[in-house]
Amino acid sequence: MIITSHSVEKFRNIGSVSFVPHPEMNIVYGENGQGKTNIIESIWLMTGFYSFRTRKNIHLVQSGEQQARIETSFYSQQREQQAIMTVDSRKELELNGIKEESPRAMMGKFYAVVFTPNTLSIVRDGPSERRRMLDVAISLVKPNYAAVTSRYIQTLKHRNALLKKYAQRPFADEYFIPWNEELARLGARIIKYRLDYIEKFSAVAGNIYDGISSGREMLTFRYDFSAENMTEDEIKQKLLSELERTKESDLRRLYTAAGPHSHDLLLYLDGKEASVYGSQGQQRSCAIAMKLGEASIIEKITGECPAVLLDDVMSELDEGRQKYILNYLNNWQVFITCCDPSQLLRSEKGKTFEVKGGRINELE
Repeated sequence: MIITSHSVEKFRNIGSVSFVPHPEMNIVYGENGQGKTNIIESIWLMTGFYSFRTRKNIHLVQSGEQQARIETSFYSQQREQQAIMTVDSRKELELNGIKEESPRAMMGKFYAVVFTPNTLSIVRDGPSERRRMLDVAISLVKPNYAAVTSRYIQTLKHRNALLKKYAQRPFADEYFIPWNEELARLGARIIKYRLDYIEKFSAVAGNIYDGISSGREMLTFRYDFSAENMTEDEIKQKLLSELERTKESDLRRLYTAAGPHSHDLLLYLDGKEASVYGSQGQQRSCAIAMKLGEASIIEKITGECPAVLLDDVMSELDEGRQKYILNYLNNWQVFITCCDPSQLLRSEKGKTFEVKGGRINELE
């Protein structure tokens, strides 16, 4: 996939910008607060996912304006395509001249991977960050996964509401049966998706980490739900048993504990948890390996190279890591933001853009 043009209007501090990216390397530089990350964010939104900075759409609209507009032309699935997104209290999407029901229509059509300073949280923070990383990564290559996850979350809310009602006035246990069945059915499908993805992802990310670290240690992964060689129905039965076993503690907490919404993807460096024992440099290398692995899996499954969005992270890497990343991403479309481009290793091909006061100018 290649972004051939990108325009943004009334988006955060950007009044109106339009530019034609290079099909490979794009360096976007400027002082802090000028709008570099806003441009990266506007590209990411075209995947159909939430912003990596906020869940509130209105925060994306320039102060004093009613609506933001993002327009992207891109080559994907062997044809030119165009997407127009408008943002106010909600997001609306027009794809190739047809109004879509939801921005989620972009899933499976527009591919991107984003790395920001906050991406380190997938290594050093709690399980929720790694679950979100998994859910976004799988949805990019398997759009149906997002729909399954959405139904699971709604079912989970219903079961939690039932727990609260039961705590106030107990009723027959039979009322839990249909919700347990549906939660286990959807949960089993989510776990199956995750395990299949992790099997592919762990080998790729592990090899990338080996290259970044020059083989000093080994990165491995483990999903903390044991379901090796189990069918989806067998996973469902295991989840049903867990829901029955944890019912009393669920009633005390008024919350469902068992299920993929509480699972974790554990990272190990030479057998030790990276979040606990890894240095900051090792954790950063883990995060880079995971994001490059995510991009590689998109290409392997879909045949499309995602746009790689590196927001203010390259300048914090030493020359060796920069060189490895640039070599790995050779021939992919990459957007790199930074304050000072002189701190970056330069590619022989590409474009450089300066962002100042919400405006973008291409340098000769």
